[in-house]
Amino acid sequence: MTEPASDHVDAATPGGRRHRVVIIGSGFGGLFAAQQLKNADVDVTLVAKTGHHLFQPLLYQVATGILSVGEIAPPTRLILRDQKNATVVLGDVNRIDVAAKQISATAGHIAFDLEYDSLIVAAGANQSYFGNDHFERWAPGMKSVDDALELRSRILGCFEQAEVIDDEEERRRLLTFVIVGAGPTGVEMAGQVAELAQHTLKDSFRRIDPASARVILLDASPAVLPPFGNKLGNAARARLEKMGVEIQLNAMVTDVDYHGIEVKDPDGSRRRSDASCKIWSAGVKASPLGQMLADQTGAEVDRAGRVLVNDDLSLPGHPEIFVVGDMMSLKDLPGVAQVAIQGGRYAAKQIIAEVEKGRSPADRKPFKYFDKGSMATVSRYSAVVKAGPIEISGFIAWIMWLVVHLAYLIGFKNRITTMFSWGMHMGGDHRSQLTSTKQWVYARQALERVAAEEAAAKRPSGETQQPAEARTSARVD
Repeated sequence: MTEPASDHVDAATPGGRRHRVVIIGSGFGGLFAAQQLKNADVDVTLVAKTGHHLFQPLLYQVATGILSVGEIAPPTRLILRDQKNATVVLGDVNRIDVAAKQISATAGHIAFDLEYDSLIVAAGANQSYFGNDHFERWAPGMKSVDDALELRSRILGCFEQAEVIDDEEERRRLLTFVIVGAGPTGVEMAGQVAELAQHTLKDSFRRIDPASARVILLDASPAVLPPFGNKLGNAARARLEKMGVEIQLNAMVTDVDYHGIEVKDPDGSRRRSDASCKIWSAGVKASPLGQMLADQTGAEVDRAGRVLVNDDLSLPGHPEIFVVGDMMSLKDLPGVAQVAIQGGRYAAKQIIAEVEKGRSPADRKPFKYFDKGSMATVSRYSAVVKAGPIEISGFIAWIMWLVVHLAYLIGFKNRITTMFSWGMHMGGDHRSQLTSTKQWVYARQALERVAAEEAAAKRPSGETQQPAEARTSARVD
């Protein structure tokens, strides 16, 4: 059995084998850590529950038909196929044994274990409903390819149903879209839904005018894009309102159901907005692996489930374990791609220094984040950029947004096809990815139902089954 974790990282390994680095997660932190280790004298195993690297900042463009899945989610195995010291494994990690230096995962119904000498945990974050997880049934988030495809089908399905229904009240409900959360994702999504309705779908229906669709962006905070400051937030708000998007701030969501959404205003009054399509982008929570690590190492977690790490991104008493990206909490660093990228590279460099140069973890310099700025697109030809004291909005900011996002896409082919898709969109608002299916709408709830049935089948005969009304229904718009 492997020796328990101590206060140092061993460069030498039993039997002369190479140092084993296991990376959990194929997002920005995990992938860039693996690539940083390309020429290192280590064996890298990257394990993730999906087989692709998701460029999450452009996920909303998949949901609104601008880009295809393949353009923003290339297979991780192909990205790393020329890196001979790297092995890619598809698996959902469900256990980390810190004392044994071992992780356990499943791929379908196959369970397997991986041992490590160094561990980089970059499992990312999920959507947070702030303790109201039942909201997800009617207001899906947007954190995965599946989420984006489901939302695309829900959005387009609302227009299709509105075209054939005779009831005017129900038609208005079908043509009302509510986006919860006025951060970058919510702003980008609201702008694209408005453009889709007003331009892309123009003249394509005979009984309805898609431009009559009502798009509502609401948030419990008093501002749009709070991290960007008042100037840029107001610029984004003005642009959205010019596009017809209704901005409702200081509006706290209290309930979400099939028919719509209920919010509480600052004066305590409650009101409802009937809406068929609800989209949630209001918060995130870290992977539950963070709490699992905290329970075993004595580390603390914040309200979002992020692990409070040391200055070198390691866990207390365990220099061999690094936590990066959305899972870590350090000096109020934001949950953005650059923090994950720089954190992943930093962790990999520490491992290289200690394995190849014999340095001690005590010699590590603290992780320093270089803030390259933040940006969000509002609509075609309009974005906001904040880089230190520099604040830019409008067309120039939009050009900067295009260049930066193209630069960080993985693969030359993906950059070329993305440029072509953007060109079609800019030239005439053509969207070539407007395919939707019933299965994409129903799949998530169907999987939940199957999981519940499997759990019930394994339940001892003496236990009662969950009431039918409490189980997930497949009724969706």
